[in-house]
Amino acid sequence: MTFTIKFNDGKYVVGESPLSGRAVMAELGLPADGGIVAWKVNNYVRPLEWIVEDDSEAEFINTASKEGLQIYRRSLDFLFVITCRKVMDRKVILRQSISEGHYWEFEDGEATQSDAYKLHAAMNELVRQDIPFVRKNLPLDKAKRIFREQGEPEIADLFVRANIDPVEAYRCGARYGYFCGAMVPSTGVLKTFDIVQFGQGMVLQSPTQASPFSIVPFRGTEAQGEVFSDYARWLKVLDLNYLSSLHRQVAAGKSQELILISEAFHSQRLSLIAEKISSRPNVKVVSIAGPSASGKTTFSERLKLQLIVCGKTPVTLPMDNYFLNRDETKKDENGDYDYEAPEALDLKLLEDNLTRILRGEEVVTPRYDFLKGRKEPGKVIQLKEQDILIMEGIHGLNELVLDMLPEEQRFAIFVSPLTGICIDPHNRTSTSDNRLLRRLTRDYRNRGKSAEVTLAMYPKVMKGATLYIFPTQNRADMIFNSSLPYELGVLKGYVQPLLHTVPENSPFYGEALRLRNILKFVPSIQSEGIPNNSVIREFIGGSCLDV
Repeated sequence: MTFTIKFNDGKYVVGESPLSGRAVMAELGLPADGGIVAWKVNNYVRPLEWIVEDDSEAEFINTASKEGLQIYRRSLDFLFVITCRKVMDRKVILRQSISEGHYWEFEDGEATQSDAYKLHAAMNELVRQDIPFVRKNLPLDKAKRIFREQGEPEIADLFVRANIDPVEAYRCGARYGYFCGAMVPSTGVLKTFDIVQFGQGMVLQSPTQASPFSIVPFRGTEAQGEVFSDYARWLKVLDLNYLSSLHRQVAAGKSQELILISEAFHSQRLSLIAEKISSRPNVKVVSIAGPSASGKTTFSERLKLQLIVCGKTPVTLPMDNYFLNRDETKKDENGDYDYEAPEALDLKLLEDNLTRILRGEEVVTPRYDFLKGRKEPGKVIQLKEQDILIMEGIHGLNELVLDMLPEEQRFAIFVSPLTGICIDPHNRTSTSDNRLLRRLTRDYRNRGKSAEVTLAMYPKVMKGATLYIFPTQNRADMIFNSSLPYELGVLKGYVQPLLHTVPENSPFYGEALRLRNILKFVPSIQSEGIPNNSVIREFIGGSCLDV
């Protein structure tokens, strides 16, 4: 019996016997080294070895796409884990993402530059050998045994807690790995990477959507290293390392304690930032920036209170009020208004207002009406001696904005959930996913937007953040890490039902399914005990602040 595999560009393949993705590529004349790493069959992401034997709709996934990069990165992580064991007999633990890469540490001590060189050479050799990544569906009991024998009991424990049976694992040579999704066909695909010694560990760099076949220069900063160290201290105090330990704390009835200690860390950091600002008597403007769903508004409101405690009188100036009128806003390549670029702001008006405010003049600032798409007269600002202007917006650290302010009169802060609790030693919850889960919750609660609508627009938000926001964080005087170790457990109850509303025929079903698969590892945490000034209240509701 014949069947047809149709592609969205109009091409199709007719088969009489089961066909793998690789076989279909050969049938269509697609090169094996053209960057294709997987394929999507009936909206489900599948490895290229996946067999099709019925009528299907399909598309190939390459490294120029978000899904393709995720597959490439998790495969590269697996190769890195294998290499560390094979060459150095050392266990590595994934800590955070940084500068288009993943930050890893050895479990038993620091990493040196010599270690980085040695691992790079060994990985290149494994790439040259082109060893297959073989997909294995393992019964739960067998998966537990294999991973415990490999010295990875935390991964085995999570299978049990998430009730995964069977377990979709991959084998490369003699070693098994679990990385929450499809892998590339073989190590030979993973030609593009770099290893940089950083802090106590190493950063495994991978390609980006903008640069799928090369590595961008490493941009890690001392301030980011400080954030990682600070977060490691949090986790040690909280007795957390992976989601399995979060499960144990929830089961032991320690959720409320976890929430309160996490919030105390935020309060401590806010107090430190306010004291730092107050120690500089010439500072008149605090400029706050960060990507969408980073919690900038809550941070600004809480910082305002901390500055009052320090004897300052804060005055707020939201940069969103300086958008150009809609009919003056440039459109992107798809014909949509581009609100992510700094040029979407009325920069001339902003510079005029800031210059006059710093001279002590009385200035009528604008208020942007988002329904009409136009600016209207807003509040009047005049700074007195103890007054300090708090300016908040996604482009607050962009040079086009920050350079409007004399260096001695400004204090720049970057806000973002820069860390996340790790799923296990080799898998982490990404900070972009963290922000997306926050955004899904807020968009539905505040704006009535469906999960599908938010998923559709989020790639544009991420593109804007990558181009215009993250590159500015090295201009920050201080960084505020707005993540909370318990928040995924809280967001799960809000987001899971929303993700289930994305229909199977939606082009965003695969992304919804990926997020659902991550959330199944996360224990549920009730929101009742969360303080009403918490960052997370900005997204789930119930904040006592003007957010």
